[in-house]
Amino acid sequence: MVRQKEKLGPVAVVAHRRKSLGGGLDELRRLLADEGVGELLWYEVPKSKKAPKKVRKALKKGAELVLVWGGDGMVQRCVDVLAGSGVPVGVIPAGTANLFAQNLGIPEDLPEAVRIAFHGATRKLDLGKVNGEHFAVMAGLGFDAAMIKDADRGLKDRLGRAAYVWTGLRHVRGEAVRMDVEIDGVTWFEGEASCLLLGNVGTITGGIEAFDDARPDDGWLEIGVTTAKGPIQWARVLGRMSVGRSDESPFVRMTRARKVTVKLGAPMAYELDGGAKGVVTELKAKVVPGGLTIRVPRDAADVPSDTAAEVPRGTSSGARNAAVAPDTTSDVPESAASDLPQSAASR
Repeated sequence: MVRQKEKLGPVAVVAHRRKSLGGGLDELRRLLADEGVGELLWYEVPKSKKAPKKVRKALKKGAELVLVWGGDGMVQRCVDVLAGSGVPVGVIPAGTANLFAQNLGIPEDLPEAVRIAFHGATRKLDLGKVNGEHFAVMAGLGFDAAMIKDADRGLKDRLGRAAYVWTGLRHVRGEAVRMDVEIDGVTWFEGEASCLLLGNVGTITGGIEAFDDARPDDGWLEIGVTTAKGPIQWARVLGRMSVGRSDESPFVRMTRARKVTVKLGAPMAYELDGGAKGVVTELKAKVVPGGLTIRVPRDAADVPSDTAAEVPRGTSSGARNAAVAPDTTSDVPESAASDLPQSAASR
């Protein structure tokens, strides 16, 4: 007897219509039809900031899988709503950097990304939360945020990833600001710094391997403070990142924490997952363990979830990022029914 394929409930697509991958959204529709999707909830937005409203609609309609089409900024807007819902996310990397997908081994290949979304392994990954908003890749203050803010949509459309290099050169002479950094209730750094990063994964903007020991399922946020000033010192920092470990630079201090408070001597811009968020004088962050349910390649996980937090700091970044701990639940898409009322009410 041939075993019938288990029927999938409503599938939602939340797409940034200005982003492109493969044959575009028309090809995505064809691929979804090939997967046998019966009830399709289709939402397109002109800007990523319009996405959260569509995600909430999808959850209210009982979506059992949400496909996010766009770059890291689009993914960040969507996971901010999906956090804690238990509804699996399939990332379709159609943006400029696609760092979250890159760190998880999801390729910029439309048919393969769709295959992973439907047939990949279901995993629970950590999220960070800064000033009440979730992020999946990183948060940044100072040089990093200024660079991202200037790499606007028009510049990224013209230059692609090179936009970050261009704006980085413009801000490399940026002045340092007084930062008082407290981690898990203990003062860790006091002094002038030009950049502070919080990382959930290892590879960040520009493809830089900033956090060599980062892992998205270990219950920690990686923290890096850079005191570099001017092009020469920044060149030394970036050079060390490219040939060694970031924490070997004399201009970098790194640690990890579950809660972080940063008080600034002057207002600074900050960013989440490559999206500019404004100017602050204080930043509060924390890790949200297992906050996101996501589909990843089946060969991207080989560490049991109960040992994830025990991975030593010295483990290589490649091993840590590839070893995404498996969820203890089935790979069959979970129903949003039990989580939806609470999730929807909280937003």
